[in-house]
Amino acid sequence: MMEPDPGPVEIPIDGILDLHAFAPKDAPSLVEEYIGVCQEKEIYDLRIIHGKGKGVLRRVVHARLERDSRVLEFGLDPGSSGWGATLVRLKRNRKDQRR
Repeated sequence: MMEPDPGPVEIPIDGILDLHAFAPKDAPSLVEEYIGVCQEKEIYDLRIIHGKGKGVLRRVVHARLERDSRVLEFGLDPGSSGWGATLVRLKRNRKDQRR
């Protein structure tokens, strides 16, 4: 017996996106939407947790970030998580740059 679809999953918007609970095919759209919401909330430093594994999800995330004009820079987290997370710096909105 199939369980009913629980509907949309609410993700806290705190600058940390953990992709472990999501299917890899959903990662590009999740990253894209999360970036937009973070910019709206004036959160410009993000941490995307993709795990280490075989690196498939990391490559998917990095490919999406490379194509996003809102991304200033990104790279693997040099901290203890190593290559299991990517740090992202977003461009500031024009209204925020005047501050």
